[in-house]
Amino acid sequence: MSEPESPQGERNIVDIENLSRHFVVRRSAGRLRREKRVVRAVDGISFTIRPGECVGYIGANGAGKSTTIKMLTGILVPTSGRVRVCGLEPVRQRRELARRIGVVFGQRSQLWWDLPLRESFALHGAIHRAPYQERLDECVELLDMAAFLATPVRQLSLGQRMRGEVTAALLHRPELLVLDEPTIGLDLASKERLRTFLADLVARGAVTLLLTTHDLPDVERLCRRVVVIDHGRVLVDDELAALRARFGGAREVVVDLAEPAPPLTGLPGVHDVTVEAGGLRQRLAFAPADTTAAAVIAAVAERAALRDVAVVEPSIEALVRTLYAG
Repeated sequence: MSEPESPQGERNIVDIENLSRHFVVRRSAGRLRREKRVVRAVDGISFTIRPGECVGYIGANGAGKSTTIKMLTGILVPTSGRVRVCGLEPVRQRRELARRIGVVFGQRSQLWWDLPLRESFALHGAIHRAPYQERLDECVELLDMAAFLATPVRQLSLGQRMRGEVTAALLHRPELLVLDEPTIGLDLASKERLRTFLADLVARGAVTLLLTTHDLPDVERLCRRVVVIDHGRVLVDDELAALRARFGGAREVVVDLAEPAPPLTGLPGVHDVTVEAGGLRQRLAFAPADTTAAAVIAAVAERAALRDVAVVEPSIEALVRTLYAG
């Protein structure tokens, strides 16, 4: 059977069709009896990822994200359905697949605890039998790791270690990089450094990225498309911009005025006005179906002198809350 192709004629990096994974859970139902219950951790999901995409795979705790990742990487055998990653069957061809993907689990390390970070990278290069120095030099520069390459992994801060984890996953130039909670526990500076690096990789088409996270700003910064999973099933799969238009609620135009002004009510399409700083700043909420940011700004300019303008998109947190509420 030939491998599925994307609309552009390229083979899909990830192809999942009606994939399920069920677990049997036994619990006590009295002194002499135990009940058996089937938990459908993943229940018939289907989606594809094309080369060069960056997809956010998001959902609540227990939704089935990590179970999906384990099936994609060959750790778990599916109960039913079909999965191909880089054209390979993850369980049957796990060794070959390991050469073509990189995986980072935010709470599990693939670095050697007692070795200097540089030696961990050398071991990864030897395991994959791949030239890695050029990619290592690139990661060291972009992630600012030169100062702690000689430091044992156990002595690194969490932010430094996570930069090392991502580098180790990229050394053999994988086609697919899977990140499971890569910024968990990081401080703001470390998160921003890692996001900037990953955004640069994706923009250059250097890797296809699948990102699972509860840190939704990661998704906003990196992903154009999101797959939302709930109770083992795909709730929605669409471009982030399209989801915002459908479920994201109101946008805001934030205007800073040259002089204080009364609330700018009555503007066409604006359904709520919030006044701050004694009228110097005003937030005008509108629905994209009713008007545009340009029209709102033009209407404001006819009534008051402007110093600054910003357009605020609905947050992805609000979007996800709306999806789950529905």
